[in-house]
Amino acid sequence: MDTVSQRVLEYLIEVEDAAEDVLTTKHQIVDLDSKRNRNREALNALRTEISDSEKVKVCFGNMFIKFPKSKTREMIQKDQDQLEKEINDLRKGLKAKVNHLNEIQGKPELQGYNLSPLTTDEIKAMTSLFNK
Repeated sequence: MDTVSQRVLEYLIEVEDAAEDVLTTKHQIVDLDSKRNRNREALNALRTEISDSEKVKVCFGNMFIKFPKSKTREMIQKDQDQLEKEINDLRKGLKAKVNHLNEIQGKPELQGYNLSPLTTDEIKAMTSLFNK
């Protein structure tokens, strides 16, 4: 195989690897987000449950165990916080991976892709300015 063909093949492999990395990260984010939504539903069910019982049935693997409501809520909330952190880390990493893929392909960096939302303090400051 001549050198031009070899370079083209190496380029295509590099682009394919970078694209696969981006897709894998996106899939991980979707999976974690799905789990986060199930946790949110569970927390809401615990909040709105009419029963006055102190224990609820919780599924661990393939069995149900009665567990105190407060401990259950605490465990789900810890899991929720961990999922939130993992999703945010993956999203930050995804930006770099997409930029790397674009760089490999010779495309310009995405404009406005590195924006971040306003914090609550910034929103309060903006609201106070507009209400004057």
